[in-house]
Amino acid sequence: MNPRRSLTVAVVACAVASAVVLLAASRVWGEVTTLRPAPLPPTVTRRSGASFMPWLPALGAVGLAGAGALLATRGVVRIVLGGLLTVCGVGVAVVALVPLGDGAAPVWPVVSAVAGLFIAAIGIFTVRVSRGWPAMGTRFERPASPSAPTPQASKADLWDALDRGEDPTNAM
Repeated sequence: MNPRRSLTVAVVACAVASAVVLLAASRVWGEVTTLRPAPLPPTVTRRSGASFMPWLPALGAVGLAGAGALLATRGVVRIVLGGLLTVCGVGVAVVALVPLGDGAAPVWPVVSAVAGLFIAAIGIFTVRVSRGWPAMGTRFERPASPSAPTPQASKADLWDALDRGEDPTNAM
């Protein structure tokens, strides 16, 4: 696979896996029934994945931001980002499986854990392969400062340029 295609696959897969984590965190993972005194019926409270594990949406957002950062970084920073994605993915997998003992339905925690493992795999893939990936062009970087400072025009020169019909801000 050529470097541009592997970068595209990594970015898209990381974004999709992170979106799945965010989707799974917003779904109902379980219900809590609270018994009340005799004339009142019991209340049933539905709990989402985010209420079971508040870290889950945050880790999903980190994975989503990491997908975008794969495009904007290069070199050592991209390798460090791959390590961060690996840690984030493992964190999602661990955090997602913890609520299974608290009465959560097994569907969404398992989906979230599998998506976390995908994020971790993309992080490992980034660390191993990213040296050959293309980087953003120089047109996105800050221009180099001029070597010689331009002479400052006096206020009178600026007014004279306006009188001649010139735009004095173009010279700055």
